[in-house]
Amino acid sequence: MKDIIIRYKGFIVSMLFGIGVFVFWFFVYPQALSYQEQFQLFLWTGDYFVNSISVPGGFASWLGELVMQFYYVPWLGALLLAGLFVAFAWIVGWLPAMLLFWLLGDPAVTLGYVMAVILAHGTFRLNKTEGRKGLLVDMAVVPVLFWLAGPLSLLYVVLRITKLGVWGSVHLVYLLAVALLAYRYILDQQPLEMVLTPTLYYRISLETNGLMYVIPLLAVGEYLMYRIQNIKHSHLCMMHGVLCIILAWLGISKGFDKDLYELIRQDYLVRNECWDEIISRAEKYQVNTAFSSVCVNLALAEKRLLAERMFEFYQNGEDALLMPYFRDNTSMLPTAEAFWRLGLVNSAQRYMFDTQESLLNGKLSGRCTKRIAECMLVNGHYFPAAKQIRILKKTLFYRSWAEEAEAMLGIEKRINAHPVYGKVRKLRFRQEHLYSYQEIDDLLNALFTENTDNKMALDYYMGLLLLKSKIGPFRRAMPLVERYGGYIQMPKGYADAMNAIANGGRVMGSAYVEYVNRMLQTRTKTPGLPE
Repeated sequence: MKDIIIRYKGFIVSMLFGIGVFVFWFFVYPQALSYQEQFQLFLWTGDYFVNSISVPGGFASWLGELVMQFYYVPWLGALLLAGLFVAFAWIVGWLPAMLLFWLLGDPAVTLGYVMAVILAHGTFRLNKTEGRKGLLVDMAVVPVLFWLAGPLSLLYVVLRITKLGVWGSVHLVYLLAVALLAYRYILDQQPLEMVLTPTLYYRISLETNGLMYVIPLLAVGEYLMYRIQNIKHSHLCMMHGVLCIILAWLGISKGFDKDLYELIRQDYLVRNECWDEIISRAEKYQVNTAFSSVCVNLALAEKRLLAERMFEFYQNGEDALLMPYFRDNTSMLPTAEAFWRLGLVNSAQRYMFDTQESLLNGKLSGRCTKRIAECMLVNGHYFPAAKQIRILKKTLFYRSWAEEAEAMLGIEKRINAHPVYGKVRKLRFRQEHLYSYQEIDDLLNALFTENTDNKMALDYYMGLLLLKSKIGPFRRAMPLVERYGGYIQMPKGYADAMNAIANGGRVMGSAYVEYVNRMLQTRTKTPGLPE
């Protein structure tokens, strides 16, 4: 048994590592996979491939996107990521593989970076040539690798220096010359940072994560460590194992911000309509942001618990139900989902479109494109809807939906009979409305008045009146709750608010009083806040 373990220890360690990686991504951080997948749209077309490889490092980026599309199915994405981690460990090194946990904790890092490092180090492992022949071979390899892996081809050059000696230093000058010539004659429309730094693999333009430079350095260090002859193998293995454990622990404990990933998980649960899980998680821990409030309130509304339990959870203020416009790629997503379910289809489409346009790498979003197409389908805008559907038909995981939606184009009966689209059509306005965010409570009132079956609009309208402390309109709207709300008795949240209003806020243990007092304190502490 001992002999078998010694003989197959590499395989056993790899299997255990792969299982650990799978468990980590699938059971602990599936929301990270969903976050990465929803902000890209991988198309199985020649044009998409050619466009991707038209810049240095574009091929590595294309490979990363190829894998990331499978994140749509969390268990499949986690399985592929586990295999990729094991391959990274064997090709690049175990220490860099452990540090990779920390790096991928930054949601702005794409999988293209991992592919680029594997390409650079893998090419070094494959190229066994040395001496003058090695120099000649590298004259051809370096430019090609630069175009495939981008600036991370520097890792290949540095590793080759360890083999070729002082003459290999010429490669550094050669690689720099190749990069600058490409920038001057082919990529003059690109910023110089795109050619010299791995910013292509970072979602925020012209920025990088410091670990993107540390990992290649660590890969070189680990390679050199194994070449040291005066260290006993057993001591080397022990030191190596301890370092791996330390780096893995640091990566997992420090690389994943608790609040950030709780918000990403809430958005993931909203996307998958896991309303009960959103509520149960918020009961234990909730991030005090408007984003979180919107997610939790939407879950409560879907379960018809908003009137009952709204103020049991953190409310950020007037934007706790529907956030105003934010120019980034995440903030507007839960509000767009709330708009969609309320029947405010145009607002949902606008928020999804603006979210997609906020992707700084210029990519499409599968999630946003699908919802935009759905909004157009519901509104009867079939020609632009068909354009979005044709794009989605060129994907792997959105294709079946696109084919189903294409079959409904222009067929009113099929759309009206659809369990989701037919319902949204009944809830939406019959005529278009212009509105200001500051008057969105009036819009919700009009939406409910036009269709009194829209109980979610009524719940949102009443909740927004309480958030804004509009006591008079809230009292006058109570008969609407009694007549159309469908409640057997007055919801606990409304009863608490009415009791607090009647007693001038002097009610011990009132959740609504606690909210109002917190808002008053915030108003007092915030300089320049209008009265």
